[in-house]
Amino acid sequence: MAGHALVASRRDASYQSEVGLEGHYKTLTVRGRADGYDPENNQLEEVKTYRGDLHNMADNKRHLHWAQVKIYGWLLCQAKGLKDINLALVYFDIASTQETPLVEHFTAGALKAYFENQCELFLAWAERELAHRTARDAALNDAAFPHASFRPGQRELAEAVYKTASNGKCLMAQATTGIGKTIGTVFPLLKAMPKQRLDKLFFLAAKTPGRRLALDALELIEKSTTGLPLRVVELVARDKACEHPDKACHGDSCPLAKGFYDRLPQARYAAVQGSQAGALDRAALRDVALTHRVCPYYLSQEMATWADVVVGDYNYYFDTSALLHALTLNHQWRVSVLVDEAHNMIERARSMYSAALDQRQLQAVHGAAPKAVRAVLDKLNRAFNDVHKTQVDDYLVVQELPVDFLKVLQQAITSITDFLVANPTRVDADLQAFYFEALHFARMADSFAAHSMFDITLNDGAEPGNGLLQGGQGCASLNIRNIVPAPFLNPRFTAAHSVALFSATLSPPPFYKDTLGLPLSTAWIDVASPFLPEQLAVKAVRNVSTRYKHRDQSLTLIAGMMAQQYEHAPGNYLAFTSSYDYLQKLAHCFTQRHPHISTWAQTRQMNEAGREQFLDRFTPTSQGIGFAVLGGAFAEGIDLPGSRLIGAFIATLGLPQVNPVNEEIKTRMAAYFEHEDETGDKAYNYTYLYPGLQKVVQAAGRVIRTQQDTGVIYLMDDRFTRPDVQSLLPLWWRVEHVTQVLAEKT
Repeated sequence: MAGHALVASRRDASYQSEVGLEGHYKTLTVRGRADGYDPENNQLEEVKTYRGDLHNMADNKRHLHWAQVKIYGWLLCQAKGLKDINLALVYFDIASTQETPLVEHFTAGALKAYFENQCELFLAWAERELAHRTARDAALNDAAFPHASFRPGQRELAEAVYKTASNGKCLMAQATTGIGKTIGTVFPLLKAMPKQRLDKLFFLAAKTPGRRLALDALELIEKSTTGLPLRVVELVARDKACEHPDKACHGDSCPLAKGFYDRLPQARYAAVQGSQAGALDRAALRDVALTHRVCPYYLSQEMATWADVVVGDYNYYFDTSALLHALTLNHQWRVSVLVDEAHNMIERARSMYSAALDQRQLQAVHGAAPKAVRAVLDKLNRAFNDVHKTQVDDYLVVQELPVDFLKVLQQAITSITDFLVANPTRVDADLQAFYFEALHFARMADSFAAHSMFDITLNDGAEPGNGLLQGGQGCASLNIRNIVPAPFLNPRFTAAHSVALFSATLSPPPFYKDTLGLPLSTAWIDVASPFLPEQLAVKAVRNVSTRYKHRDQSLTLIAGMMAQQYEHAPGNYLAFTSSYDYLQKLAHCFTQRHPHISTWAQTRQMNEAGREQFLDRFTPTSQGIGFAVLGGAFAEGIDLPGSRLIGAFIATLGLPQVNPVNEEIKTRMAAYFEHEDETGDKAYNYTYLYPGLQKVVQAAGRVIRTQQDTGVIYLMDDRFTRPDVQSLLPLWWRVEHVTQVLAEKT
């Protein structure tokens, strides 16, 4: 923007900036805004900023630039009745501020022919798109629910989603497992698409299983609806879609990047045709992409433009550089958004809008860095040292960001950018990873405010031989931690026509509304559970404390209670603790005292194969107890119906650890919400109590999965008997307060 303004300031007084243009061809309207027109020289200019060597600019970019200015050229000739015109591409080097103009003369007739040819090419595609939209909407108008009847609570949920979509509002829907939330939210939004003139539906999930459920639901709806040409695209992370991770995303390095735009039209058409046979999930997109020798990852991003439904992770709409949000704004789409398992949104959003820089990473990168950037990395390391040179404590909260450090960081970013632009085929994963971290840190620093905090953590020194000659002191990590993501997320909610967030645990609603920045008009529904209280025995134990200072004393009593329940009703159980350390102590105590009962345990950094083996132990005929950490991989998102799981022991309230970071978060919460906190409890509840109880309810939800299931839950801490805690538990639970007495072991 500054480059464009500088170029315009260099022109004569008669120069016209930001020239709005519009033209028509058949059913097509073409609008745009040219950068400038010089009437004295009859010259239309389009300014393009760049870095590095102009000769290294890719041919496809240059062709695109000329296409743009030629379209503008005809629109201006038509508007002013010009017979000919000079067209100029002005390339502006933002480093040197030098201009390189490329000027060509065109007749109005030649430009008109070019314009009409481009319009014909576009119309051929656009008319197919209009026909698709018409057929899609007609089929959706006639679509019926794909099952013979709704499950209990499912119709109530579906009606709420449809109503808020019709009113253009947001909805928070709390609905327990077992009512069919996925199809109960997807179907009503599809039905709303024709009347609400919706262009897209985005289904966003926190984890892969959530995406799979959405794809399955969409497939069922499409197969059960006559003549429904629904285009469904799944977006996956780049590292999972990349076919050549050892190569740069450049035509001179990756064979799937070379000639990408030449082969894209055919690949896009094949993908559209393929979508008629089913969703373009990761596997289907890969098949199309490799058949046409294009990159699967970038083909999926291209197809997001032409899809009716896009299924992907939260970050595709809510992250700082979210693809779907950018496309929504650029194309002025009317979209509805579904957020699956929305209780995850707070922590995920905090991570999106937090940033960290680790000095050890910087020093490791410096050791293997190219000579062109080594000096600026050394300078950045010295600036790092200056930030923490007087720090004594291992952890320090700082009220203001280090301005001098940020200036040097920006210099480093500029130098690395210039190097990467000049060397597009170079593959340096470590340098690139640090570069992206630095970019994100600088971006978050620009938006730093009361919603976030800045702290410095001292670490061990760098490894010997890292190549750094300057600064022999220890290292540090700089952290911008987002606490309240509301200011970042609110514009994303308002950009959508409607948003529905659903989960089994969205209580209390104000906690999520406040921290996520949902509009004040957001509706709330707590769908009645299809389960009966008789299906689940819930026991809150009065005489157990799992507070940190009492944990060692609690082991014997908890192990005894678990054994008594197991002896009373042998079967499969899960035992949840607050940490791996506590888990190991409890598992050891239990196996020492009750070696005849089969046990297995979650481990730190358990890989996918290990997680599968853990879950495979829960069979309809097996018996034993699996030990897991609350909030971990086995506390939500797993389905063990029937006798695969008949009970859970929850030996923790799930409260985040009391440490300097969380205490500072509580302090910041108090300041952020000071005008809304009449009782003074909001900061504690928002920091500790509500996040902890949400994990408890999620873990307990593993036990009852169907209307035929029965089971038991032990809430093993005296705090579970408190009214304020019990008010956060599901309404359909009947909690029995018990005092556990163990028989003497002989």
